[in-house]
Amino acid sequence: MKILVADDSKMARRMILKILEDCQETGHEIFQAQNGQEAVDLYKEHMPALVFLDLTMPVMDGFKALKLIKQHDANAKIVIVSADIQQGSMSQVREDGAMDFVKKPISEAKMKQILEKIK
Repeated sequence: MKILVADDSKMARRMILKILEDCQETGHEIFQAQNGQEAVDLYKEHMPALVFLDLTMPVMDGFKALKLIKQHDANAKIVIVSADIQQGSMSQVREDGAMDFVKKPISEAKMKQILEKIK
């Protein structure tokens, strides 16, 4: 499965990759983006089955990236992984088509639940 992980923090991206590994989820083709623009570009190029997207990033934030990816592919499976747990942010991303909103750091149990949902 192709998976895109977009977060400006290298450590946050590593944590998501480690949780995937801990879930015995191997053999995935993983793409990493450091900002929203890279996420949009990589999505269009590789069409991953799943996207983990942070909201607060330079160049283009996750809100804008989410909208652009959903415009490109209405069926995109995007999970927001963010420390921004304000009710307004959660409502906005759900309205814009995110399939889930997870508070950082993502747990192994939550990761398994997300992976089961898209299988």
